[in-house]
Amino acid sequence: MAGNSIGQLFRLTTYGESHGKSIGGIIDGCPAGLIVDIEKIQLALNRRKPGQSNITTQRKEDDQLVFLSGIFEGKTTGTPIAFEIQNKDHKSKDYHHIKDSYRPSHADYVYDAKYGHRDYRGGGRSSARETACRVVGGSIGEQLLAHYGVRIFSYVQSVGSLALTKSYSEIDFTKIFSNIVRCPDSEMADKMIAYIEEVKKRGDTVGGTIQCVIQGLPVGLGEPVFDKLHADLAKAMMSINAVKGFEYGSGFQAAKMYGSEHNDAFYKEEESGRIRTKSNLSGGIQGGISNGEDIYCKIAFKPIATIMHNQESVNKKGEKTTVEGKGRHDPSVLPRAVPIVSAMAALVMADHLLRSKVGKI
Repeated sequence: MAGNSIGQLFRLTTYGESHGKSIGGIIDGCPAGLIVDIEKIQLALNRRKPGQSNITTQRKEDDQLVFLSGIFEGKTTGTPIAFEIQNKDHKSKDYHHIKDSYRPSHADYVYDAKYGHRDYRGGGRSSARETACRVVGGSIGEQLLAHYGVRIFSYVQSVGSLALTKSYSEIDFTKIFSNIVRCPDSEMADKMIAYIEEVKKRGDTVGGTIQCVIQGLPVGLGEPVFDKLHADLAKAMMSINAVKGFEYGSGFQAAKMYGSEHNDAFYKEEESGRIRTKSNLSGGIQGGISNGEDIYCKIAFKPIATIMHNQESVNKKGEKTTVEGKGRHDPSVLPRAVPIVSAMAALVMADHLLRSKVGKI
């Protein structure tokens, strides 16, 4: 299986399956001398882990992080950073009923078709369990970025048809984790939580969107042809389980606008002497390169495919069968996906930050 790594200079490679002994990875290319706050990384993992509230799966995993190499006396050594997270609460017997059946909208059929064999226990490698490794790599990436004054914020912007219509500039980012749904507006958060609970009682699932904001990025990140900054960001976000859409800046609304409405006019800021834009419909990226303004993007997540209803399907022989709805699953992926989105943004930005320094004196 190829495609287990992301990044060129700041590179994360992950391993492991949902019900294997452990998951983990290697972070390569992190500069030496970075002070690593392991508690911050563990906090990000805790915000992603299962069993943290009544609107997430009740699988219980401590997600206790263990670093195996690359960090000494609290600092990175410049060598590969290896880490491991043990799987403890895997109940493989919960999945025996789908051993030979294909769950609708899962990776079961395509894995069998591609590899001739699949780990049916929780989806194996296709499980979102793997995203814990991304959170570790992204958290170190965030700490590297923070050294250069870059900050990343992600929050739940909508659940189903319930949407927070405020601009991110009106949001108090310190309130993102003040509730279990990770929406920084308390009134909307209460509505979202009640809605997810209602959907859960029906044995169904619901999707929504997560907003990501990147602030403090310098001008000049991104390669202007195939490795455009927004192209790499889109690929990173689209690689997250259950993601169905990505837009940055004005996004799909740009298709409804005139050029005279959409163009970002430049001006020189008197205090700093910086060249800036009066609007930011470009979303902080022009020509595939960061322009110093905030990068903001929206990521759409589908309803999780596992529902607590019996569904018609077929087995390996193509015979009709019924897939029984049971097990421990999230009614909505959104609350746990917030730190994953931030992590993927950090991996891309950290990689491009290091790439921007190559070839300079």
